Amino acid sequence: MHENGSPYKSVALSSASRGHWALLIAGVLAIAAHFALRWAGLSNGHAFSVANIPLLVVIVVGGVPIVLHILLKLIRGDFGADLLAVLALITGAWLGEYLAAVLIILMLAGGKALEAYALRRASSVLLALAERMPSSAHRRQGNKTEEIALSDIAVGDEIVVFPHETAPVDGTVMEGQGSMDESYLTGEPYRVAKAPGSSVLSGAINGEAVLVIRAEKVAHDSRYAQIMEVMQDAEQKRPSMRRIGDQIGAVFAPIALICAIAAWYLTGDSTRFLAVLVVATPCPLLIAIPITLISAISMAARRGIIIKDPTVLERLPTCRTAIFDKTGTLTYGKPELTDILCAQGVERAYILRSAASLERYSKHPLAQAIMQAAQKEKLLLTEAAHVSEKPGQGLTGLVAGHEIRVTHRKKLLQTTPEIVSLLPPTAPGLECILMQDGQYAATFHFRDAPRSDGKAFIGHLSPSHHFSKVMLVSGDRDSEVTYLANLLGIKETLASQSPEQKVAIVRAETAKVPTLFMGDGINDAPALASATVGIAFGQHSSVTAEAAGAVIMENSLVKVDELIHISTAMRRIVLESAIGGMALSLIAMGFAASGFITPVMGALLQEGVDILAIANALRLSWGGKIETDLSKS
Repeated sequence: MHENGSPYKSVALSSASRGHWALLIAGVLAIAAHFALRWAGLSNGHAFSVANIPLLVVIVVGGVPIVLHILLKLIRGDFGADLLAVLALITGAWLGEYLAAVLIILMLAGGKALEAYALRRASSVLLALAERMPSSAHRRQGNKTEEIALSDIAVGDEIVVFPHETAPVDGTVMEGQGSMDESYLTGEPYRVAKAPGSSVLSGAINGEAVLVIRAEKVAHDSRYAQIMEVMQDAEQKRPSMRRIGDQIGAVFAPIALICAIAAWYLTGDSTRFLAVLVVATPCPLLIAIPITLISAISMAARRGIIIKDPTVLERLPTCRTAIFDKTGTLTYGKPELTDILCAQGVERAYILRSAASLERYSKHPLAQAIMQAAQKEKLLLTEAAHVSEKPGQGLTGLVAGHEIRVTHRKKLLQTTPEIVSLLPPTAPGLECILMQDGQYAATFHFRDAPRSDGKAFIGHLSPSHHFSKVMLVSGDRDSEVTYLANLLGIKETLASQSPEQKVAIVRAETAKVPTLFMGDGINDAPALASATVGIAFGQHSSVTAEAAGAVIMENSLVKVDELIHISTAMRRIVLESAIGGMALSLIAMGFAASGFITPVMGALLQEGVDILAIANALRLSWGGKIETDLSKS
C-alpha cells in the first residue's frame, strides 16, 4: 500500500530489475577496462594480472550471487534450464577464462533486464488504471466534510463526490441527481444517470452535480480495485511460463552436458568443455517464452481483453468445441421493445412512463429498450426513489407514489402463483412483467437482434480455427433459441437450460475434447469454470468473476477472434524461439566440441542467438494490429 493510503498499486521499477541493469552496465564497463588495460600492456598472462581485475570484480560481485541463487534452486529440486549457465560460469572462472565468464554473466543479466523491460511495457495498462484513482476521499459526518485516505473508508460512510471527481468506492446514491461516466469500467460510451437509490461503481467519473453516496464496500473490495487485482494477478502468473522452458531445459541440459564431457574426454581439452557449455546455455528458453507471454497479454489488454489466467493463451488454440450462451453473447444484449400488453384499466403511455422512470437507473439489457421506447414517444419521465435491483429479484422503486416492480414470469409465478390467470400467453422473444402496488399491470415483449458479425464468426470457426463442433446452450425458450440458431447456422442447440444443466453439458463436452465456453458472466460462472477455456463479456457483469480465464470488455465477437489470433501467434512464436534457439545451440555445440569455437567466441555467438530469440519474442509487442478473419471479410 502506498504511503497516501491508496490500495491501488502502481507499477514501478523493482530493485531486482535495477540490479540487473547495474550488473549489465558494470559488465560492459569491465570488459572495456580489460581491453584498455591489455592495450596498455598491463596483462602478463597471469590470472591475477591488472587487466583481469575488472573482470574478477564483476565475477565476484555479480557472478557469485547468481551462482548461489541457482544452487539454492537446485537444492530445492528445481533443475531448470539455467543449470548449464551456472556450470559454464563456474567452469569459466575455474579455468581462468574470465572474459568468457563475464560474458555469461552479461547474458544472464541482460536477459533478466530485457524481461523486466517487457514486463513494465505490459504493465502500462495497470499503471494507467492506478493513476486514475484518487489518493483520498471526502467523508461527511454531520455538517462537516473531512478528507480521509481511501484505506480509512468504512462500509456505511457518507462519501461526497464532487463534480468531475472519480468515485473512490462502490456505493449507493443518497443525495443528488446527475450522471457518471463508467466507460472505463464497462466499455459503454454513454453516461449513466444517477439518483437516490442507484448504484455507483468505483472508478466512475462524476458529471456536473455533487453526489453523496453511501459506501457499500471498502476501497480494497470495490470493483475498480478488483479489476486492478485481476491485472496484477495476471502479471504475477506471467513468469510461470518459464516452467515450460525449464521442462524443455531439463531434457536439453543433460544432452549438452554429455556432449561437453565427451568433447573434454576425447580431446583432453578442458576449454572445449567450457565452449560447449557456453553455446548450450538456453537463454532463449529462459527469456523468450515469458517475454512472448507478456507481449501477448499486453497486446490483449490494449484491445480491451483482460487475460486473468495466462494458461488461456496456451489452451485456446487447442479447443475444438465451442459452446455459446445466447443473450449478450450471440445477440447484442440490447433488445428492442416490440409490444406492451396492459392489464384492464392501465394506460399504455402511463405504464411505459413509469417503467422508464425506474429503468433508467438499471443496467439490465431490457432497461435500455424501455428507455428508448419512452424517448421515441417523447414521454416526460418521473423521478424515482428507493430504487433496488437485486440479482434474480428484478427491479423495484417508488414512482409518483406507487411501488413499481419489474420482474420475469418464472420468478413471479414462484412467489405469486395465483396471478397466472391474469398473464397473457407466452410469445416468442423476451418479456418482463410489471407490477404496480402488488397488482399485475402489464407485460412487455422484446426482440433481441443477433449480432451482425455472428454468422461470419460462427462460420469461420471450423475452417480458420479447426473447431469441429459449435453448440448454442441457453436458458431461454426453445422457440427463441431455435430462431437464433437458424439465423447463425448453428445446428446443435439446447434450450431452457438451468445453470446446473449448462455445467453438466460443458463438463461432458470437455471430457471429449478441449472446449471453449462463452457467456456474459451473469449466471454462467459455473459453466465458464468447467470449460477448458472460459471467456466472459464484461459489459453486464463484474470482470472479477473468478470463473472466466479471459474477459472481453468490449462486447464484440471480433474481439474474441482477436484473442484467438493472439493466442495462436503466441504459441507459434514460443515454439519458434524455443525450438529455433535450441537448434542453433545444437549446431554451435558441434562446432565447439570440434574446437572451432572458443569459449569467448561461444559466448558472443550465444549472445547473438539470444538477441534473435528475444527479437522474435518481442514481435507481438512491436507489431501493429492483429489481422483477424472477421476484419478481412
